[in-house]
Amino acid sequence: MDAIRERFSVRSYESGDIEEEKLERVLEAARLAPSARNLQEWRFVVVRDASAREALADAAKGQQFVSEAPAVIVACSVQSDYVMTCGLHAFAVDVSIAMAYMTLQAVEEGLGTCWIGAFHADRVKEVLGIPEEVTVVGMLPIGYPATEPPAKKRLDLAEIVMHERWRG
Repeated sequence: MDAIRERFSVRSYESGDIEEEKLERVLEAARLAPSARNLQEWRFVVVRDASAREALADAAKGQQFVSEAPAVIVACSVQSDYVMTCGLHAFAVDVSIAMAYMTLQAVEEGLGTCWIGAFHADRVKEVLGIPEEVTVVGMLPIGYPATEPPAKKRLDLAEIVMHERWRG
């Protein structure tokens, strides 16, 4: 609960690099995440090169803070055709769970992230040499936050939880 409460979308990073062991634990959190039918269809590209991060920031609709983070984890799926019984594509759910695990482990490591979903996937693929059949799901700039977390604005539980039946 502490990591959940402390997590915030970091859009300003300190200039220092991330210790390799911390980054490895963040990636290990993703590896241990659950996936539908245990497909483990996620793949992650860790980008530290400054020019590549700059190109990713451009692909992310000019969100410059993406390039300011010392690393960007690009989360992908190598399989996108399995649809769960509920009607959702498993890859989107599975990779999102893995990204959430990484986000929380980052907080445990004293790091911060910002979930990036606003990007042009074709440009990300071009920058990183990702094959056409692979789906880019999201990006996580990661590093030491340069700012304090803002106050969280969340709905009260009574506004989002219903018991036994849907209420309108």
